[in-house]
Amino acid sequence: MKKLLEISLGVVTSVGGFLEIGSMATAAQAGALFGFQLIWSVVLGTVCIIFLVEMAGRFAAVSRHTIADGIRERFGFNAFLWPLLTTVLVNFMVLSAEIGGVAIAGELATGISFQWWALPVAFVAWLLLWKGTFGLIEKGVSTLGLVTLCFVVAAVMLKPDWKQVADGAAPSLPSHDTANYWFMAVSILGASISPYLFMFYSSGAIEDRWDKNYLGTNRAIAGLGMSFGGTISVGVLIVAALVLGAHGISQVDDYNQLPLMLIPIFGFWGFVLFVASLGIACFGAVLEIALQQAYLIAQGFGWTWGEDSKPRDNPGFASVYSVSIFLAAIPIALGLDPLRLTVFSMAITAASLPLTVVPFLFLLNDKHYVGEHRNGIISNIAVIFIITLGFVLAVVTIPLQIFGGT
Repeated sequence: MKKLLEISLGVVTSVGGFLEIGSMATAAQAGALFGFQLIWSVVLGTVCIIFLVEMAGRFAAVSRHTIADGIRERFGFNAFLWPLLTTVLVNFMVLSAEIGGVAIAGELATGISFQWWALPVAFVAWLLLWKGTFGLIEKGVSTLGLVTLCFVVAAVMLKPDWKQVADGAAPSLPSHDTANYWFMAVSILGASISPYLFMFYSSGAIEDRWDKNYLGTNRAIAGLGMSFGGTISVGVLIVAALVLGAHGISQVDDYNQLPLMLIPIFGFWGFVLFVASLGIACFGAVLEIALQQAYLIAQGFGWTWGEDSKPRDNPGFASVYSVSIFLAAIPIALGLDPLRLTVFSMAITAASLPLTVVPFLFLLNDKHYVGEHRNGIISNIAVIFIITLGFVLAVVTIPLQIFGGT
């Protein structure tokens, strides 16, 4: 019964980690501009993150190390420094975008400009991290994220042509705006295969004191949880394709357009559901990314860490998430467009994948850490594919940003 509870809570937690402003914004833009054509990129990203999350949990449960711990110990601090710096920078951009997502929800709900919401959002997030426990962050806030299921309900109620939806799961060449098509594909992959998500997952497994008895639970959470989040992302894309397209909106370049997705289906409550979905999902991501920044730096420098400990017992750890949250709020408070920042940061996230995934591949095949639970052929092929995909994305991201970015 306890393991079933862990699985159910893990599935719920994936909503907060998988579905946030990156997934919502990129899926909405893709649906509005290209209909169902980019569903394949959501599916591909979901499959990739399933493999990475399963491996991250398995590594933590067997070795009792986080990914950051393992990389630093196995390759030395100098080798760890580059993925550390890159991931911290990417996390900072994504954290700022997520704060922007909550701020946008505040503006939509009250009419008060999003800039004024940035610092209050940062303060509330900091207070929860300072006073809360890992269980509260991981389970409590994420449970509220179940409201995002409204996108799946809306997609079903719109009665799309399911054959066309299925056709979108296979890659196809666009009939127009090729550069923007591939830029959106890269952004969706970045939103789906976020390094912070599987690195946070490994830290969470240590916080929850997982051991080898949790390997089955880990597989269930990785498969069911990430598929759950991916399904909601596909729901967002379908709704955007059918609703925004019907309103003649072929380009989502203003966050005020986004609530239009649910209003035709649910009326006024569609607006309420969208604002709640955006605010809750992004706020959960703010908490997780801020914690991941603290985990990463504390583990990289060998500090004590743990959300369940009091800040005075882990001063370095607490200082990192405190500083990270308030620094990330500043660009939004100064008026930086959260939507543009989101799409750009998702593309950069995809390009940064090799720096974290390459050493991860070695760790998952190292007997010293995982013994008999090393990667099998399928898992290794999957990781090599993700690494190759990451290198390709790293090469094409900047040109696509120049010619296809919005």
